[in-house]
Amino acid sequence: MLKKPVLWAGMCILLGLFTQNACTHKDEAEVIHRLIKKGAKLAEAHNVGGLMELTSEGFSAMPGNRDRAEVRSILFMAFRHYRDFRILYPQPGVDLEESGEAASATIYFLIVRKERSYPELKDLYGDPGGWLEEVGENADLYRLTLDLIKKEGDWLTTQAHLEPFNGYGFA
Repeated sequence: MLKKPVLWAGMCILLGLFTQNACTHKDEAEVIHRLIKKGAKLAEAHNVGGLMELTSEGFSAMPGNRDRAEVRSILFMAFRHYRDFRILYPQPGVDLEESGEAASATIYFLIVRKERSYPELKDLYGDPGGWLEEVGENADLYRLTLDLIKKEGDWLTTQAHLEPFNGYGFA
């Protein structure tokens, strides 16, 4: 007689843990989405130091296995080349590891002159496939894949892999 209430209590506790874990993962994915948005705003502001604060000490960028100092130099040159720009992107894909301490994110984006407008893209934010189809042939498109870790409550990028769209897909 005692077994059924104990079994039910155990099931309820497990369900509570899974539900809490699902909510935690959803919350963490939202934190990473905000981090990506912050990174885009820092890039638009040409804030190299702010961008580097979002990376871990052993950060590297691909292709080329670039370290933090090299990435800093590349960003300075890129910002000078693009001048005033905006970064447009659909909702990034975020995959959290079961531990909740590591994640990866995939961001498809394009860099456009600040004065250029793409109002139709706002409606496609939640539809990355439709977004890619809309911009694919009309702009320079990139895919950025980030590996992230959670350190002392903050998400930091450990590795970034940038790929340009070459007309047939990504490199």
